[in-house]
Amino acid sequence: METRAGRLSPPEWLLKGLRPQTAPVPWAAVGRASVALAAPLAVGLAVGQPTYGALVSMGALSGVISDTADAYRMRIFTIAVPQLFGAVGVTLGILVYGQGWLAVAALTFVALLSGMISSIGAVASVSGLLLLLNAVVGAGLPMPGPWWKAPLLLALGGLFVLVLSLLAWPLRGRMPERAAVASTYRAVADLFDAAGSAEYDDRRHAVTDSLNSSYDLILARRAREHGRAGPLVRLLAQLNVLIPLVEGAAAAHLHGRASRQPEIATAVRELADTIDRGKGDPPELRLPEPQGPADRAVEAALRHAAVVVHKADPDPYNVDDRLGRPAALRIRVGRVARSVMFSEPSWRYGLRLALCIGLAQSLVSLVPVSRSYWVALTVTFVLKPDFGSVFSRAVLRALGTAAGLVTAAAVLSQVPRGWWDVLVMMVLAALIPAFSAKGYAFQTAAITPVILLLSDILNHQGFHLILPRLVDSLIGCAIALIAGYLLWPESWHTRIGDRLAAAVEDAAGYVAHAFGSSRAEDQAERVRSRRRIYRDLSAVRTEFQRALTEPPPTGTRAAAWWPLVVAVERIVDATTAARVRVNHGAQPPSPAEVAEIERELRELAEGVRTSIVLVEVRAELAGDEHGVLEPLRQEVRAARAITSPEQPT
Repeated sequence: METRAGRLSPPEWLLKGLRPQTAPVPWAAVGRASVALAAPLAVGLAVGQPTYGALVSMGALSGVISDTADAYRMRIFTIAVPQLFGAVGVTLGILVYGQGWLAVAALTFVALLSGMISSIGAVASVSGLLLLLNAVVGAGLPMPGPWWKAPLLLALGGLFVLVLSLLAWPLRGRMPERAAVASTYRAVADLFDAAGSAEYDDRRHAVTDSLNSSYDLILARRAREHGRAGPLVRLLAQLNVLIPLVEGAAAAHLHGRASRQPEIATAVRELADTIDRGKGDPPELRLPEPQGPADRAVEAALRHAAVVVHKADPDPYNVDDRLGRPAALRIRVGRVARSVMFSEPSWRYGLRLALCIGLAQSLVSLVPVSRSYWVALTVTFVLKPDFGSVFSRAVLRALGTAAGLVTAAAVLSQVPRGWWDVLVMMVLAALIPAFSAKGYAFQTAAITPVILLLSDILNHQGFHLILPRLVDSLIGCAIALIAGYLLWPESWHTRIGDRLAAAVEDAAGYVAHAFGSSRAEDQAERVRSRRRIYRDLSAVRTEFQRALTEPPPTGTRAAAWWPLVVAVERIVDATTAARVRVNHGAQPPSPAEVAEIERELRELAEGVRTSIVLVEVRAELAGDEHGVLEPLRQEVRAARAITSPEQPT
């Protein structure tokens, strides 16, 4: 009976998507969303133009979706840029409204652009989403004339969200940046607490994510302020001195004794508190006596960090950017344009999205479907390739829409249109950021009744919208599953295998860098190389976690390859630990030992790039069993010995 019940139980990937994530409720965002979507409705009713108020609220909904940054200057960028793309999208949609096959061709082309630019980054991804989303809405709903009025009203809604999000800027100043750096210090303190234990890998992932976030935040501001503003230089210097500590933690995990004592983590947390306050008296560091190269590395890095954190005015021209200074805007734009135009993943994502949107619009052009824009709208949300697993998102989208329709049915059937809409919108809008933190299905359940209520204000369909919306959502999910998922079986390997192979190649290059020249510029490049590898591995890990939520064969393959991701991370850690020990007195390895490890890693990278199924390879790496590279050789042997449960025929 237990076996039968197990077979009938929902699959793990579905249960994982339906479990609410443990995330704090963003109360500030909840308040902003409630005011941003309800206030325009109230103004529209007050002046006798509820349609205008609904359009402004739609723009505010886009602003709420894109309001994800903590720092105020970044909010200007993350909210304003997507709103510009959204205005362009709705304008294009309005121009082809009711034009039949011309509308199909236009939306297909917009979908191609949306998918291609999504590979640029997070802001570009949201911008591409709003470009396509608003184009679909503009082509599917009648908008008040002239053509420029709807884009203007939608942009006003996004601007309203931006103004609300910046209200506390004069009071909080640079608190988000300081909080980010302090949070990274606390993540490093947790890393030292976990040194030598099974929790170390998870804590290191948290450190990598925190470092990525903090560097992105600080370097983005330096790029706009020419990089020499005093407070930013101070924060960047405080962030930079964490890198030797993180490297020391890798050595402490494998070889440390005194550096695993609680006094180390406590000292790092005291530095985090000083950064949070913005000032403080230099503490008297009482650290345990070092007992080897790893311990000496940690002590030296910690004492240097304490000096920099409490230094009143760091030299702005003696602060390097451990990820490299951002290039000039013209150069970055050129790089992005080349990446989008000549990248195979960019074209693949764009073509998948274009195919599905073209099919959705063609279907509703041939088959009369009430308010048919909802089909393409569903495809847009489900098939955004950088947002997660297409399969699981399609299923969760259907379930979330069904739950949202229950709420919408109650609102549309029981609440009279008018001023009651304002009160209802205050409640429904507040649920969007609160539920978005819990998972995709919950976010869908929160957004669905908001869109339906705004659509009803524009079109006055009332309760009759409910059943067509469910049918449209199921049609959209089916199109995304068939044309966007099942027709692209090779996408798993190109999306994950190639990126993992590139990370392994980078690890091979890092091994060569780590034990090459000791010149200062080479040391700086070594640090940048390590940071890039961890950043890339973080992205690969995210892709794998998405793939694990998909059904076989993708989920099965991802599970088989997952140990290799862990192994590559451990190889980078072991390389860092060996370099740190050499820096603090250990005997350096011979060039032949380094070259052999590099060769094994490059062979591994080639195997990952050309294989669908992993095959075990026995690596006989010669070298001093008591030398500094022995832990690294063990990790390389383990990586090459990883075997898939399924052997090729």
